[in-house]
Parts: sequence; C-alpha cells; structure tokens
Amino acid sequence: MSAEIKNLEPKAIWENFYLLTQVPRPSNHEEKAREAVMNWAKEHNLDAMMDEVGNIIIKKAATPGMENRMGCILQGHLDMVPQKNDDTVHDFENDPIDAFIDGDWVTARGTTLGADNGMGVAAGMAILTATDIPHGPIEVLITATEETGMDGAEGLKAGILNGDILLNLDSEDEGELYVGCAGGIDGNFGFNYKEDAVPAGMKALKLSLKGLKGGHSGMDIILGRGNSNKLLFRFMKDAHKEFGMRLASIQGGSLRNAIPRESFAVVLVPEANVAAFEAKIKENEAIYKAELSAVEPTLAFFAEACDMPTSVIEEKVQINLTHAVLACPNGVERMSDSMAGTVETSNNLAFVESKDGKITINCLLRSSVETAKEALVQAMTSVFELAGADSIEFTGEYPGWKPNMDSPILKAMQETYNGMFGKIPEIKAIHAGLECGLLGSVYPNWDMISFGPTIRSPHSPDEKVKIDTVIKFWDFLKETLKNVPTK
Repeated sequence: MSAEIKNLEPKAIWENFYLLTQVPRPSNHEEKAREAVMNWAKEHNLDAMMDEVGNIIIKKAATPGMENRMGCILQGHLDMVPQKNDDTVHDFENDPIDAFIDGDWVTARGTTLGADNGMGVAAGMAILTATDIPHGPIEVLITATEETGMDGAEGLKAGILNGDILLNLDSEDEGELYVGCAGGIDGNFGFNYKEDAVPAGMKALKLSLKGLKGGHSGMDIILGRGNSNKLLFRFMKDAHKEFGMRLASIQGGSLRNAIPRESFAVVLVPEANVAAFEAKIKENEAIYKAELSAVEPTLAFFAEACDMPTSVIEEKVQINLTHAVLACPNGVERMSDSMAGTVETSNNLAFVESKDGKITINCLLRSSVETAKEALVQAMTSVFELAGADSIEFTGEYPGWKPNMDSPILKAMQETYNGMFGKIPEIKAIHAGLECGLLGSVYPNWDMISFGPTIRSPHSPDEKVKIDTVIKFWDFLKETLKNVPTK
C-alpha cells in the first residue's frame, strides 16, 4: 500500500509526498490539495498565503547567522497529469494515488504517480519544517495548474516575493542543473462535419491502437516513441481507399502535454471486405511493431465488433481530417545547435476527437528559438488551411528561459555538488516548459536554476522516481542553501 513510502529516506520528503498522493490534484482540480497544504502550514505555524490565482506562498525567516544571505525561493507546482491505463479504474478528482515501492523505484498502480512535481513540493515543505538546516530567508512558491497552461506562473503578481534566487525543483535527472528551457504554444484546430446516414451492407468495428509508452511531450519527444494518432490515421487512409471504410467517431490521446498512447475509432466496413480489412490490421500491426521494435514493444492494433452507430462523418471531412493528421508535423523538428543532444523545436499531435458535429485537434509546439516556433506555427497553419479546417487558433503562448552561464548560484551549486559527490554536475537546457520563463518575466532580478531527483516516464502511467536519487537531491538541496551567496 502507498503508506509504505513514508518509511523511505529522507522521511522529511517522503512523508510530505505521501500527503500529496492522498489528495486529488489533477490540473484544474487542485482545490482539495490547496486546502491540505494550507492546513499543513497552519499545523506547523508557518506564514502561508494563497493569491488570487491559487498559488501558495509560505515564508520562513533565516536561521541565526544566515541573515545576510540572498533570499531563496523554492518553487514547484501542485498539479499533476492525470493519466491511467485503459484497464485501471481510477477517478483522479476523488481517488488517492496508490504509490508503492518497486525495487529501486517508487511508482503507482496503473496511473501517473505525481512525482512531477510532487517531489519538488514535498522538498520545499520539508525545508520549511526542518530545524537543523542553516539557510537564509526562504520562500516556498507552490504554483497552480502548471501542466495545462502555467496558470499560476502566468498570474503571479510582482512584489509578493522578496527573494533573489529561484530554485525550481521541477527537473527530472539528478546530477544535472538546468539553466534554460523551451517556450511553447498550443495549437487548436477544428473541422465541422455533417452526419451522413449509415450506408447499407456495412459492419461496425471498433479500432483500438494501444499499448504505447506515451510520456512527457517535452522530455520524451527525443525518444522517438510512437504517436497513436499518427499510426491509426496512417492505417485509416489506406483502409478508406482499399475497402471503402467510413469513419463514425474518433478519440485519440488525452492531454496535449502527453504523447498519445491510445487511439480508438468506430468505423464501418462493407461486409464483403471485413476479412480483408482485418487482415490489413494485422499487417499494419506487424509493420508498426517492426518499425518501433526498440521503443514500443507492447504496441497492439486490433478490431472488435461493436454496435452500429446512428451515423457516419461525411466522407469529405473524413478525407480532409486524415490528410491533416498525416501531414501535421509531429515529433522532433530540429535539434539545438548550441546545446548538443538537446531538442530545439518539436510538436506533439496530442488529441483528436469527434463530438457533436465537430472534430477537435490539439497540439503542443515547443522551441527554445522564438523564430523557429513561429516557423512551425506557420507550417501547421498551412497544413490545416490546405486541409480545409474550419478553425485554426494558437493560444497559451509562454516564453522560454534563456541560459545565464554567469549565474552566481550556478557557480555556487557546481562547486557544492563537486565537493559532495566528486564531480561537476552537467549543465543543460530542457525541452520542456519550466515555469522559469514566465516567473523570470515577472521577477527579472531572479537568478534561476532548476534541478531535481531522477523521474522517468512522467505524464504516463509508467511514471516512477528513483529512490536513491531523492536522497542525493535532498542532501544537495540542503547543502546548496548553506552555500547561498551573501547579499
């Protein structure tokens, strides 16, 4: 059971993380978690407040002799990505996360774990209640609704926080310090459709393409994992041409910041073509498995008989939608010239759904180069214009975070880590939307670094955090606070 994680070291972090697993906190439904954190702060006689957008700010004075140190803001986000396996029964708005120890890792049963960014929040809480850690003035900033739009960072007001250094605790590789991140923008596209009558002589089938790993659309996009939407529409294009397949409904992916793992479609096929159609599915499954053998070993593609739908999507829109999905850029567009091994620009074709006469397509574009992001917007606009989309909109843009290699806290943390572990930590920029870009635009004086324990497969039900790296992360955080530069 999940309570076993409270006995792990460092208990200061794991007890707080356990608390977070017991309260619902999917993005846009963080009310119970906010209440739990505010009650926790009250129980510990901490100076806590909540701003108008749901950010929680908790302050702690410097320990004796450390009053002359620069003030540090420890920052993480409260919400988590709600993803579960298809066969897992879980209500993210009401049910606790069932975390458990699996060898060297902590993971969850069939759902996301919420280590992104529960570990960062739990660490900030642990610092607030510690009595044996020397530190300067501390402020813990727990932001709201990061995963679906960085609402908390977007709504943070100037003048509330007094610190000089931001330690963002939302990175996922222990031993690495992040000094920059990509900016992003949401792509939203729509096709309106009429409902045609079901043609005679057809059989209804539900297509399921599932078993993919998915993952974080920023961190994991470089891994070349399959996109269930792309693979399903790749099949449907040929199936329409060869067998006269008609599309009744489509539902692929779930969240724009998660690589889609599962896509489903209800289709109609002429009864005379069903056997050949099903053979084509097996053929495509074998092709996909061969192409993605190294990254998607559990991929599955199959059809099952289902109830006859009352209508089908008009054929012209079906064709245009298929063209758009297949032509839309997806995955890595360009690698960085300045930071080897780092993605510069990417797109995640995350979500496709038909409902009530409209097909919705959602994407998340990322780039550390603003002009490259603009070029990708232009390319995707052209794709959907040519495909006859009825709506094309880009929203929720947020800035990247430009590296500062002359950062005083970067130098201090490099020296601290080297002194503790005998090596210099790697300095990197991340192809994900850390809140540092937005927060730095409100507080331009902040010197910013992001770091954390090792987390794998965030934004997917395979999410897990490596136990021994939490110990190193905690020890490094404590030692960093001791070595913060003076004012």
